[in-house]
Amino acid sequence: MPQKLFEPLRAGALALEHRVVLAPLTRMRAELPGNTPGPLTVTYYRQRASRGGLLISEGSPISDSARGMPGTPGLSSEAQIAAWEKVTRAVHEAGGLIVAQLWHVGRLSHSSLQPGRRLPVAPSAVAAKGNARTASGTPAPFEAPHALSTDEIAAIVRDYAQATRNARQAGFDGVEIHGANGYLIEQFLQSRTNRRGDDYGGGIAQRARFALEVTEAVVGAWSADRVGIRLSPFGIANDSGEDDPMPLYTHVVEKLAPFGLAYLHLIEPRASGAGQAEVDHPNMPSAARLFRPLWPGTVITAGNFKPDTAEACVQSGDADAIAFGRYFISNPDLPERIRQGAPLTPYDRSTFYGGGAKGYTDYPPLGA
Repeated sequence: MPQKLFEPLRAGALALEHRVVLAPLTRMRAELPGNTPGPLTVTYYRQRASRGGLLISEGSPISDSARGMPGTPGLSSEAQIAAWEKVTRAVHEAGGLIVAQLWHVGRLSHSSLQPGRRLPVAPSAVAAKGNARTASGTPAPFEAPHALSTDEIAAIVRDYAQATRNARQAGFDGVEIHGANGYLIEQFLQSRTNRRGDDYGGGIAQRARFALEVTEAVVGAWSADRVGIRLSPFGIANDSGEDDPMPLYTHVVEKLAPFGLAYLHLIEPRASGAGQAEVDHPNMPSAARLFRPLWPGTVITAGNFKPDTAEACVQSGDADAIAFGRYFISNPDLPERIRQGAPLTPYDRSTFYGGGAKGYTDYPPLGA
């Protein structure tokens, strides 16, 4: 039986009884109109809650203009807050903890999803390669986004702070800032998507400014020990990527460290893009191993882990906890299965995004 995975862990204000974490997973099953989590979503998270276990919610758009896919439950309206409260209550009744992932997709949206059918926004007017999901769910080429003004940037920072307050009102135990996978924060960080000539673009310090301002605003809206951040150094998801990531992400992690956040959540580069296809990029560095020495607090890492490799990672000290995604979808009682060494149920990728109970709440627990 794995030993280290089932030792207690303190992540800021979050007291965990084990180190098997539910990764944030877009499932596109919010109820319309309103993009609110419904009864199926309550069941989904309740099934995956365990005593002292940490769940990270699917990405929740911080505003209507932050949305990039249909059916993603937001965290900006009173109805959404009330609906999420049912989720957090169910998780807490099962003895678990849950944090809300704060999400702004930036250029990875489509005008059909935007208020007034406006263009998506980004640091610069650089279109992503590939196709967006439109409001109807059909694919369409990404549009060239609207380049944000400094006043608009400040408004988005305020949206992050308000979403944090909304998460607290909804009963979440904390929030995670989504700074990975080619979404808005990473669009500011990386030179291929940030071609600005003002204080938010150019050198590494300028490109990191937005991420740090968001973190400061989120911490100010709650407290640092209730805030985590997710980064994907070396990631290439959603047409992202930096030619030389180490100087950029070293700077970002070193500037984030003094905030005293609850945790740093890294995506291993071997798994970049795993939400869209089965990937295992070869000859990639270990993000946890590289950035662990720069981070004084708790490190969570995610990406193609199995029970044995997860145990080895925490035993080595490269990370303190492991976030599982696809196998947590198909094994609602994943921590107990790992504890017992029980077989893992395979997942069905065709049911990841959208739909109803199939592939969402119908995976059986052990002994069913």
